[in-house]
Amino acid sequence: MSKIEEVKVKLEAGKAKLVPGLVQEALDEGNEVKNILQAMVDSMGVVGDKFSSGEIFVPEMLMAAKAMSKGVDVLKPLLVGDTISSLGTCIMGTVEGDLHDIGKNLVAMMFESAGFEMVDLGVDVSAAKFIEAIKENKNVTLVALSGLLTTTMPAMKESVQTIKASGLTGFKVIVGGAPVTAEFAAAIGADGFAPDAGSAAVKAAELVKA
Repeated sequence: MSKIEEVKVKLEAGKAKLVPGLVQEALDEGNEVKNILQAMVDSMGVVGDKFSSGEIFVPEMLMAAKAMSKGVDVLKPLLVGDTISSLGTCIMGTVEGDLHDIGKNLVAMMFESAGFEMVDLGVDVSAAKFIEAIKENKNVTLVALSGLLTTTMPAMKESVQTIKASGLTGFKVIVGGAPVTAEFAAAIGADGFAPDAGSAAVKAAELVKA
């Protein structure tokens, strides 16, 4: 088994302590940085699919994301320029009136491993705060809004519509959370929707590349 394959296997298994060493060994063998990174992104894709299909659950997903993060840390000094954040900057937050963050944090880890530079605004984020963050950060390609309570759906709607009406351009808006459906996302004017963290990263990458 090649070192890159070993990295993939251990990452999928969530072996955060082993992955950095294997990444270094893969580098020492002469593998290109971008190929190792791509292998890890592919592995997180597999993890995301398993999560979506119910084969694995949040703890396993978090362990794999942590392993990915540790592996990327080894590569970061070698990445020329912004290869790691090739998808641009993502502004993320849980909408106003909602204090849930486990799902959001999981999605943030998935987005980061997919190649986004993350700016996490936390929970209970107002529409004005999202707009401020879009203005303050460079190369914003995605704004991600999370909501887990049905009572905060109006806040999500208001935020999406305020962001869309702000005159700011160059980014897509994705929404998600337990009560959110594709129909609701379309009705409030969001560009995309994902039912879970695994598919969110895939959808986010699709949106910004489109």
